[in-house]
Amino acid sequence: MTMIRIPGQPGKDVCDKNVGVTRRDLLRVGGSAVMGMTLAQMLKLQSAQGAESAGGGPGWGKAKSVIMVYLQGGPSHLDLWDPKDNVPDNVRSVFKRIPAKVPGMDTTELLPKLAAETDKFSFIRSMSYTPNGLFNHTAAIYQIHTGYTADKVSPSGQLEPPTPKDFPTFGSNIVRLKPPEVPMLPFVMMPRPLQESNVVNKAGTAGFLGRAYDPYYLFPPGDDMDMAKMDRIRVDDLTLRPEVSESRLGRRARLRELINEGMPQIDKAVSKYDLDSYYDSALSLIMSGRAREAFSLDKETTQMRERYGRNTFGQSCLLARRLVEAGTRVVEVIWPKVANSDNHSWDVHTGLTDRMKKQSAPMLDSGLSALISDLDERGLLDETLVVALGEFGRSPQRGVSTSGNGNSDDGRDHWPYCYTAVVAGAGVKRGFVLGQSDATGSAPLDNPTHPIELLATIYHAVGINPQTVVYNHLNQPRELVKADPVTKLFA
Repeated sequence: MTMIRIPGQPGKDVCDKNVGVTRRDLLRVGGSAVMGMTLAQMLKLQSAQGAESAGGGPGWGKAKSVIMVYLQGGPSHLDLWDPKDNVPDNVRSVFKRIPAKVPGMDTTELLPKLAAETDKFSFIRSMSYTPNGLFNHTAAIYQIHTGYTADKVSPSGQLEPPTPKDFPTFGSNIVRLKPPEVPMLPFVMMPRPLQESNVVNKAGTAGFLGRAYDPYYLFPPGDDMDMAKMDRIRVDDLTLRPEVSESRLGRRARLRELINEGMPQIDKAVSKYDLDSYYDSALSLIMSGRAREAFSLDKETTQMRERYGRNTFGQSCLLARRLVEAGTRVVEVIWPKVANSDNHSWDVHTGLTDRMKKQSAPMLDSGLSALISDLDERGLLDETLVVALGEFGRSPQRGVSTSGNGNSDDGRDHWPYCYTAVVAGAGVKRGFVLGQSDATGSAPLDNPTHPIELLATIYHAVGINPQTVVYNHLNQPRELVKADPVTKLFA
């Protein structure tokens, strides 16, 4: 649900002295009653500190938009896109290898549609890191999103809930330094928060940058097994935030009336005021209906919606395409199931065969393959970076505990030492494999790629130096990420 807040007092981003609000009231657009973002502040960041002080090289600045397809839970590389032959029975996937369109990019039988699109993307089959309190989901999720290891990591990897001192999620850094070029929501996260157990949305906030840079949280109502929840998106329900005073609450009905029915009158009214361009752009977003139009999945043909898959994940991927097409800078599609859960989750400690074959893999195959091919057909893939991965892979040996969890013979445990990522668009090589894993998919044989290096690659692709310094809640300088981009991925 979209919300507008009209604050009464000017404010300031305490982490960036160059970025503040105007003396006029600002429209605030948020994703929920408890988490919001300041759109006018976002747009005003055109005048903030530059992010292109250093950079260059292959892939630099090619991406106008980024779509992160986050496979929360840790998908099994051996059972999806790094099949192994001539290995012991407890290592070999129960799913058969099938030939891909590009030799050397074979998948298992679970991904026939993606296998047919391998000429459009790269595999990184050497994603790898040595865990340090990162064997469980939350801590590993925090690392790939922020580039840092969280404070107070328990041996199991459990973390405290989100706090204002957290490092920002990557999308918040991007839209702060590279605001959209059109009046559009800068950063959208959907269809559910990042979550393991009771730790909700850790690594999914702007952290010490301030709530002004939080994503627009599009979390439609309905539980995780509700496959039609994306049909209930309500972005045209404009309301004021609950903390607004009672006198302002009285304006709610009139405000909604004006926005939804009286666009010409609003245009006429604001034309007589000397509004600065940032305020004007923020208001233009509401008046133009650009965001509302982008969220209207019913504008798509039945054939297109079915191509992506009539389920929460597939429709989220389709909406991601619509959003970047409309000018959104960053979209994150989170796998629509809690990390450590049964049914549709990638956390396959037990029941791997049925869960992957009948639940998660078909949705992934349709949604991701359609996203990449659809972007390409529309000429958008050249300027949109698509990254798909989880927080780690799964153990080569079935039924063996690597994280303290119990595993059946038809299950694999957490495995951060070697796994696979899919990367496409924005100058990324097509039909290319970076790195290879050993005979059992246990470790990289070459080109080991740390997840924070992939994060640095994302920044590089949008034209942001990964070593750009930001200031945390204690005014201490911190790099966006302490890693170099993987430029070998780019043509």
